[in-house]
Amino acid sequence: MSEEEFRLLRELVHQHCGIFFRDENRYLLERRLAPRLEALALRDYEAYHRYLRFDPGRTAELQLAIDLLTTNETYFYREPPQLDALAREILPRLARARAADRSLRILSAGCSTGEEAYTLAILVKDSRLFEGWQVEIVACDISTRCIDHARAGAYGEHAFRNPESEPMRRWFHLRGGKWAIDEAIRRMVRFGRDNLLDPHALSTVSRLDVLVCRNVMIYFDVAARRQVLRTFHQKLREGGWLLLGHSESLINLTADFELVHLETDLVYRKPVRAGRGEEGA
Repeated sequence: MSEEEFRLLRELVHQHCGIFFRDENRYLLERRLAPRLEALALRDYEAYHRYLRFDPGRTAELQLAIDLLTTNETYFYREPPQLDALAREILPRLARARAADRSLRILSAGCSTGEEAYTLAILVKDSRLFEGWQVEIVACDISTRCIDHARAGAYGEHAFRNPESEPMRRWFHLRGGKWAIDEAIRRMVRFGRDNLLDPHALSTVSRLDVLVCRNVMIYFDVAARRQVLRTFHQKLREGGWLLLGHSESLINLTADFELVHLETDLVYRKPVRAGRGEEGA
C-alpha cells in the first residue's frame, strides 16, 4: 500500500465512521483489507478505493471493510470499578428518580459482540430494583458481524476471562460447548447496527437514563468525538449518566457534562437545569 493509497482509504473510512488510522498504522489497513482485494480480483489498493467510491456494490463492500477494520476487544464485566459504581450507586438513584413512571432505558454504544450489553442487563436484573418496570437496554455497533454475534448470545470461555464475571454464569446455559445467554436476559436487550457519525445516529432511541460508550471514541479524532458527544447529550435525559472508558476524558472536548465523584469511580452526567430538581439523583 503506497502512501497515497493509504491517505485515500484512511480519509474514506474516517468520513464514513470517524475511525482515524494514524500514519504508523498503515500496515493495519494493508493487512486487514488485503483479503478484499483478492476476493474482488483487484490489482492494488487504488483500484479498491475506486471500487469503494464508485462501484454499484460500494455500500455493501464498505460495510465489509468496516467489519475488517474495527477492533472488537471485549468481555464480560469489563472495568469492574465502573460497573460496581453503576450497580451500587447509579441504579439505586435511578430507581428513586424514575419511580413515578417506572421506566428505565440504557444504551451500550459500540457494543461489539454483546458482552457489555448483557452485563448491563444482568446488573439491572440482579439489582431487583426494577421488577415490573418497563426496562429497555439498547445496544448498537457499526459492525454487522458483531451484531449478529451479539444477537446469537453464545460465548466461549474467553469471554469470561475476568474473574469478577464468574457470578454471571448462572444466567448462561452450556450448549454445544458455548455459554448461551438465558432468555430472561436476552429479552431485555435490543441490538441494532448504527454508525455514531451518521447524522441520523440513534434516531430510533428514545431518552436515555444511562449511556455507556467505553473505549470507542479513542479511535476517533477530536472533531468526530465532539460530534458523537453532541448526539449523546441530546439523547440523555437531564440527570442522565454517561459512562466512558477509564482512559477517556471530556477535557477540551465539551463542557456539556458534569464530572461526578462516586465511591468507586468518576463518571459524567448531563446537568439538570436550575429549578428542575435532581432528576438523576
